[in-house]
Amino acid sequence: MGKKELQVAAIENGTVIDHIPSEKTYEVARLLHLTDIDVPTLIGYNLPSKRLGKKGIIKITNKYFTDEEISRLSVIAPNVVLNIIKDYEVVEKKMVVTPNELHGIIKCNNPKCITNNEPMDTFFTVIDKEKGIVKCHYCDKEQDINNVELV
Repeated sequence: MGKKELQVAAIENGTVIDHIPSEKTYEVARLLHLTDIDVPTLIGYNLPSKRLGKKGIIKITNKYFTDEEISRLSVIAPNVVLNIIKDYEVVEKKMVVTPNELHGIIKCNNPKCITNNEPMDTFFTVIDKEKGIVKCHYCDKEQDINNVELV
């Protein structure tokens, strides 16, 4: 498909989250609390994608994400692309990758872990980015990042 037909309107300033796996689109919107912000937001779902087959895209006017929000996003949808838009132009593209450490983002699924019994932040080391394996710093339990709960 050429540029002659835009599927989703352009934004003047803000962030476009592109190449979201379709099934993760609404999860990404919930994670970033997009229903709680009072700015125009467009969510595209099941759009054609050469890379993914089908993709989601989210355009948020006048919103730029913090490093912490991007780290949280990487847990749900690694490898999405953030396009920073200023005056209708992409001024920066960021590939979202899971960091080597996750602090206070996901919950340990070991009920006996100290993080589930004391008021403290969780801390995980990413053991295998390809397979999505993380390890709790406190109880050493390895977990699949696809089966964890966000804090």
